[in-house]
Order: sequence, then C-alpha cells, then structure tokens
Amino acid sequence: MSEHTNTTKRRSAIQIMGSLIGLVKPLLHIMLAAIILGTLGYLCAIFLTILAGQVIMHGLLTGVAGMTVPVEKMWLVFTPVKTIITVMIVIAVLRGILHYVEQYCNHFIAFKLLAIIRHKVFASLRKLCPAKLEGRDKGNLISIITTDIELLEVFYAHTISPIAIATLTSIIMVIFIGRYHWLAGLLALAAYLIVGVAIPMWNGKRGSQKGMEFRTSFGELNSFVLDSLRGLDETIQYGQGEKRKKQMSERSKNLAGMQESLSKMEGSQRSFTNMVILLASFGMLALTIWLYAKGEMGFEGILTCTIAMMGSFGPVVALSSLSNNLNQTLASGERVLSLLEETPLVEEIPGDVETSADQSENSEESADHAFAGAEAENVTFAYGAETILDNYSLKLQPGKITGIHGASGSGKSTLLKLLMRFWDVQDGSVSVDGTDVRKIPTRHLRDMESYVTQETHLFHDSIANNIEVAKPGASREEIMEAAKKASIHDFIMTLPKGYDTEVGELGDTLSGGEKQRIGIARAFLHDCPLILLDEPTSNLDSLNEGIILRSLKESARKKTVVLVSHRVSTMNVADVVYEMENGRIS
Repeated sequence: MSEHTNTTKRRSAIQIMGSLIGLVKPLLHIMLAAIILGTLGYLCAIFLTILAGQVIMHGLLTGVAGMTVPVEKMWLVFTPVKTIITVMIVIAVLRGILHYVEQYCNHFIAFKLLAIIRHKVFASLRKLCPAKLEGRDKGNLISIITTDIELLEVFYAHTISPIAIATLTSIIMVIFIGRYHWLAGLLALAAYLIVGVAIPMWNGKRGSQKGMEFRTSFGELNSFVLDSLRGLDETIQYGQGEKRKKQMSERSKNLAGMQESLSKMEGSQRSFTNMVILLASFGMLALTIWLYAKGEMGFEGILTCTIAMMGSFGPVVALSSLSNNLNQTLASGERVLSLLEETPLVEEIPGDVETSADQSENSEESADHAFAGAEAENVTFAYGAETILDNYSLKLQPGKITGIHGASGSGKSTLLKLLMRFWDVQDGSVSVDGTDVRKIPTRHLRDMESYVTQETHLFHDSIANNIEVAKPGASREEIMEAAKKASIHDFIMTLPKGYDTEVGELGDTLSGGEKQRIGIARAFLHDCPLILLDEPTSNLDSLNEGIILRSLKESARKKTVVLVSHRVSTMNVADVVYEMENGRIS
C-alpha cells in the first residue's frame, strides 16, 4: 500500500460497504434477527404515538354531543379505554426489550467481526512481511490495526442493521399512510428518501475526501509520536526537544482543524435534516387538510397521517446521522481493505511441516537423508533500481562453516534473506537441500533454517519465553543448554528471577550484546540443518565473541553454517571464507 493509496480512495462508498458487508456472511442469521427485532421495535414506538392519536380521536368522536363525523377508519371507537392503555403499556415495554435485544445482536456481530478482521489483518501482514513491510510507515500500520479496525465497529453495529431497519420501517409506514390516500403515501416516501438517502449521500460526497485525509493524518501523527518516543534519548542529548514539540503541536493543530471541519459539516447536515423533517410534517398536515376539504379523506386521517409522519422519522434520522461518522468509518474501511487485498511480493508456498508422528514413521528415510547444503546460482537481485547482486553464484558445502566477509552494503545480508526467501531473485535461482526455495513449502523452509539478524528483537515477555520462540514447548533444560552455547546462561542466572526475568519493552533492560546472544540461543535451540548468522558478534567484546564462536564450532559439526561479518576475527572459525564486494564473490 503506497502513500498514494493512503490519500486517494480507490473505490466508491458503495463498493467499500459491499466488501465490508461480505464479511458478515458467517453471522447472517444473527444480522437478520437484529433487523427484524429492530424493525418491530421502531414500529412499536411509532404506533405508540399513533395509538395515542387514536385515543384522542376516540374521545372527540364519542364524547362530544351532536358530532356527526364519519369514523370508517377508526380502530378504537368501540374499545374500552383501559384496554387501550394496557395495550400501550405493553407496546412501550416491548419496545424497550426489542431495542435491547437488537443492540445486543448488533454489538455481538460487531465484536465478533472485529476479531475476524484483526485475524485477517495479522495474517495479511505476515504474508506481506518482510518484503513489502520494510521501510513501511509503522505508525500508519499501527493506526490501521488499532483505531481503523475499531472504527469499523460503528459500521457493523450502527450502520448495516439501521439501513435495513430504516428501509423496512419506511416501506411499512408508506403503505400505512397510503391507505388513507395515495398522495399522503407518496409524500411520506419522498420525505423518507430525502432524509435517509439524499442527505446522507450529499454529506458523504462532501466529507469523503476529508475523512480519508483525517485518517491518514491520524496515522502519520501516530508514526511521529512513535518515532519521537524511540528517539527520546537523542532528542534530549542534542537539544531537539523544543523542535519536536513544535512539530507535534503543528501536526495536532492540523488534525484538530480537520476534525473541526468535519464537525461543522456534521452540524450543518443535522440542521438541514431537522428542517426537512419539519417541512415534511407540516406538508403532511397541509396535504391532509386539503384532501379533507375536497372530501377525499376523513377527519381522522388528518390526525393519524400527521402523527404517523412526525413519529416515523426515527429510523431514517438514525440513518441520516450515520453519514456524520460514516466518512471516517469508510475511510478506515478503505485502508483496512487495501491492506487485506494487497498482494505480497513473495507468495507463500502452502504445505505443512512434517509432524513428529510423520517423522517417526519415516525415521529410516530421515536417518538416510543427509542435508545437501545450499546454493545460489547466477543470482541477480535489486532493490528497485539499485542492483545488489549481479550474476552471483555460491555453493554452501553441507556440514561446513562458510564465512562471507565484506564491507557494509556489499550484499552479504541480502544473500541470507534470499536463502530465507524473504525476497525472490529477479534472475537465477537459490536452492536449499537441493530444491529451489520457490518450490519448498514456506513452513518447511523456515523449519530447515535459523536466521540470526544484526538486531535481535525481544518480546515483552520472560527471557525463557523469548528463547522458546525458536522451539515452542521446549523444556527448561533445552532452553538452558541453548543459552549456555550462546554464552548468556551465566548472565541470566545473575538476574533476580533468572530465566523468568521479564524483558523490558523493546528489550531496553538488556544491552545490544545480551540481546544478540539471546538471538543466537534461539538459533541453537531451533536445531535446524542450516544456520544463517548475520553479524552475530558485532555487538560483542572479543571474549564473548570467542566463546560463541567456539560453541558454534562445536555445536555445528553436523550443521551447514553461513557466517556473515565485516570482522576479520570472526572469519577465523570458518572452514572456507569468501570475500564479497559489490555483489560479487572473490
């Protein structure tokens, strides 16, 4: 998703709503229940006022002596007042119950779908990672995952069902009012369409672009705040606090200005909606009086149609109010859908890793199988216009430690990422264990490889759990053995809770060298045939470097190891060393 995608809507509001509604299919039966209950609830509220009007008419027509007004369409002329009042109380209570159940159903659907959408978004991010996410604005991604998805609750809980409820209720009321006279029914239909359709569409067109700009600016502010927090030490050290504060203030003011503009549009829309409702109500009164004067409607029709008109705008007003928040909601929907629909640069190969049961059944085969190493053959790879590897070839001998030495930017790390299939080559091929990586199931490929990067990420969890990431379900003994090989065990034991010590956010409680050694411990615990090490000792002193390299030499006797480093000393442990310069081997 490019920056252009963030600021330009690629589809209409109808298309966005259609795509979002498509996600409701698993919960369609609950949605239908909410619509039916909501429609019945609104009809209870409307007919409560109509019943009150009928009671008034009942009193007028039966309590005033000498009146000779026709009562052909009066429902309650011969019904006792106590019965009418009882019915009205029942309807009022029923209205409350129906509204509660409808809201419960809508929110159940909303929160269920938000969980599904979050799952889909994280699955999409995993597929896009890392090729399409490197260099991506992390603040915008956080905004999509959090606030944008949360805003969709408005759509699922307060948009889909209200639209259907407003449509059904309006049709029923048009038929009801039309029973008195077709012109009255036509006026009611026109009023409902103006309030529930025309005004929201007009308001949506006015605010759609502003809504998208607001969501994008919100994401950019998140990115700025996140960047400022991460660089807080540097900001203080170099006296940039006032500058960052000013920049944040300007961004916040800009965002507030956008929000104010949206609020003004919301206010003007509400005022216009109220004006249309008043005009429609008085219009119905004027129309029915005119029809009464012509003898085409009874006196009761004037009161009933006018009351029905005035009391039936609830569903369409709720629909009209949606457009106020719908601009931002649809903008959020566009951003979420764009992320879900984004195609990864590297498509995952389906297929599961062999289970332990499968492995035991094929134990004879696995015992006979020896890892065949890895190979890059005539590989060309570029980041955009910048060529990193040019017709590059390298064969990694199985059971050997291969050292690749070179300056930063020479293509060393890129080679490891191609072996992990984080990217695909433009030309040539990369194979692991004798098979092109583009043909190996992704899970199986990752199961064959351990990759230690220059900067190890630690999760906000215990040290033991951070190491266990490499082998879920590993015993404490296995974790400790891996830590010993990585020369981090003694340090961990000095901590107050040992392996159960919590790592600070982003691993701030540990030094760079300690974090790197935990990363190396993960690689040892993973116990795979191919180990890829990208500057594994860059943050270590010579003593710890020597300990880790010795452990690597001992534990990797049956492993194929690729050791990438700019340090000459690191290469001492390698069986064969290649010099890399400008994407070529010497």
